[in-house]
Amino acid sequence: MVDVFADLSSFSFEAGLSEEEKELIQLRARSAGLTVCGCAHAVFLCKLVRSLRCLIRSHAANGGSSGEDSDPCIGILGMGHIGKQLLLSLLEKSGIKPSHIKISSRRPESAVEFIQKGVECFFDNRRLAAWADVLFLCCLPSHLPRICADLYSRLPKRCLVYSFTSAVPVNRLAQLLGHDFILKPQYDFVARDPADVWLRCARPTAALNDPVLMEASCPLTMSGGISLGLNWVCAVLYSLLNICTSARLGSGDALSLINSVLKEKWPHSEELNTQSFISASYASSLLTEEPFPWISLPDAQTKETPLLCFLSSSKSMQQSISAAYKSLLETPAKPDAHSLM
Repeated sequence: MVDVFADLSSFSFEAGLSEEEKELIQLRARSAGLTVCGCAHAVFLCKLVRSLRCLIRSHAANGGSSGEDSDPCIGILGMGHIGKQLLLSLLEKSGIKPSHIKISSRRPESAVEFIQKGVECFFDNRRLAAWADVLFLCCLPSHLPRICADLYSRLPKRCLVYSFTSAVPVNRLAQLLGHDFILKPQYDFVARDPADVWLRCARPTAALNDPVLMEASCPLTMSGGISLGLNWVCAVLYSLLNICTSARLGSGDALSLINSVLKEKWPHSEELNTQSFISASYASSLLTEEPFPWISLPDAQTKETPLLCFLSSSKSMQQSISAAYKSLLETPAKPDAHSLM
């Protein structure tokens, strides 16, 4: 059927807007971009964690310290717009089994479609936090004080909290939760880049299959008017290091496994070493069988770290991380064969 209004500008959406109102149209693209990037970066983190846990489990089977199920336990606190889009993205792209994803929501009945897929939904924030390896905060800023008071000092040390709540800085969130394993993306807006690229797909799950949007959302080379930067990438790598420390791996084994995750996607990458993560003085006294010290992620995101200095000067490592990002998101999600046994 022919659209007889296709070439009539007076019937377009923008026709009835004033010049000032037209300038606000970019906010629609910006909102879509933040949703796409937020979901994509969360899926990337979960797939990195899953890959690392799989290597830790294989290492344990060969005489290592601790066996692990490669699927992390993923908790989503809040089922508003971002919570639902994140859940859909994880189910489609992460490869994590639905049974390893749980939701805490004041309205569990709103998640019937996900419950039918095997995702458990209830309203108990403490129960969710005690169970989760990765806990996504997808609540409104107005709800955050009550939630933090409920969870204060009750989060297991191993639980990585990932906050989508933009209004509260990561250091303040750490104080409210009494917890220092917190990752919070800090997105900035770049006016010179066209933002309408984010309107290519109506749903984030479709955007995660779009090569153009995957390129635009790559953390170290973002375009489309949104940027993220090295601090978030550093915090992701420090998260992997803490996971190794939590599994009681020696520093030598931790470095080997983390490098394996990255070099699998970019074989010519420069390798991370002890001084990439910690100061030279500390690194010189750290034995290979001794675990790395626990890293405070709020500090890693707000201060200059050895890893930030290393990544800033290593184009090879930046290429490796970008290659890992694109490869992990392009790879079809498949359940771990061992986890089904």
